[in-house]
Amino acid sequence: MFHRSQRLFLRPAFPEDCGAILAGIGEEAIVRNLARAPWPYTLDDAKNFAALPQDMRLPHFLVTLPGVGVIGSAGMGDHEGEPELGYWIARAHWGRGYATEAAGAVLRIARTLGHRRVVAGHFTDNPASGKVLRKLGFVPTGRNGQRFSAGRGCAAESVEYALDLEADMDPAPVARAA
Repeated sequence: MFHRSQRLFLRPAFPEDCGAILAGIGEEAIVRNLARAPWPYTLDDAKNFAALPQDMRLPHFLVTLPGVGVIGSAGMGDHEGEPELGYWIARAHWGRGYATEAAGAVLRIARTLGHRRVVAGHFTDNPASGKVLRKLGFVPTGRNGQRFSAGRGCAAESVEYALDLEADMDPAPVARAA
C-alpha cells in the first residue's frame, strides 16, 4: 500500500532502507518515546523492521520526503484489541509538521479500511506528541497509566487518546499543521 499526502510519500519499507531507518531513528531521544523500538537501536533492528509483514488492516509505512528520502515512519498496530496510531520523525525534520501530516494520512487510510475508532498515546515527558494527536482530533480518554517502552527498558507514565473516525472530521487541523 502506498499513499501520497501534500508533501510526503508513505510506502512500505524495503530491505535496502535499513541504513536510512537506522540513521533516522537511531538516537535515544527518538527511541525512548516509542513503545516497541529497543535501545540501542541497531542495524539488525532496522532489518527486522523492514522485514515486518504488512497487515492489510493495520498497515505501517516509511515516511519519505521527495528529494530527501526516509524521514520517519507512521502506521497502525494493535493495542489491546484496537487499532493504534504510531509514528516517529527523524530529529533533523522535527518542527515542520511532518508527524501531523504523516499521521493524518494514516488516519485517512484507517477510515478507508473501515476502522471506526483509533487509539494513540504518548509518554508524559513527550508533550510534542500529544500536541500532534490533539491537532488530529484525538481526545484524551481519561485513562492514564504505565506503558512499557522497549527503548527505556521500563514502564513510563503515558496519556491515552482516542479518535472517533465515524464522526464528521474537520480536515482543517491537518491542513494547518502541514
